[in-house]
Amino acid sequence: ELSEAELKIFNANLLRRQNGEPVAYILREKEFWSLSLEVIESTLIPRPDTELLVETTLDLLPECSQSLLDLGTGTGAIALALANERPEWTLLATDKNTEAVALAENNRRRYQLDNVMVLESDWFAAVGSGPFHAIVSNPPYINRADKHLSEGDVRFEPKSALVADEEGLSDLSHITSGAWPRLLSGGWLLLEHGYQQGAEVRALLVAQGYIDVETRIDLAGQPRITLGKKPSE
Repeated sequence: ELSEAELKIFNANLLRRQNGEPVAYILREKEFWSLSLEVIESTLIPRPDTELLVETTLDLLPECSQSLLDLGTGTGAIALALANERPEWTLLATDKNTEAVALAENNRRRYQLDNVMVLESDWFAAVGSGPFHAIVSNPPYINRADKHLSEGDVRFEPKSALVADEEGLSDLSHITSGAWPRLLSGGWLLLEHGYQQGAEVRALLVAQGYIDVETRIDLAGQPRITLGKKPSE
């Protein structure tokens, strides 16, 4: 039997869920790549779709020492998953949101992943010149006019982590150009994007000079990430 205190908590949480609030925000936990991560309302909830970004990065890069940058890290999900799989890699995880930086650092300490450094930075502003073997990001990419912003769990998530100007492409474009001088020759840029943006993101990478550009499909059969390589000098 539940105590009075437990019943009070249960009923309060049930009411929040009945109002549509995501379970991850109610429980303050979400699993990603077999890591249980703390989640707060000021960060995006990690999704299984994004695990394709982790899987592809692990496939592309050797297991030996590599330097990676994760832009807009939120909970730290991508960087921590990569760091947990590849202890020899070093990762810099950035976010412009002060609360997200503190959260990602808490999640990092939870798993004692000393090969990750979390830094407050508006995209590349505080990153320096690198260089990096790979840059990965799940940036805001939803068009402000998208009807899905008023549906389901997305209603409760911070719009700053979801919405971008230029019909959802502004941050993707900024990262594509900003990554170029910070990548080593032969280094990779990997970007998550919306299911309708594959062709546009490929065009951004090709225009910047990336080669071996391709879009990969997630488990739901949707175009989910696009990658490209900086040519070797």
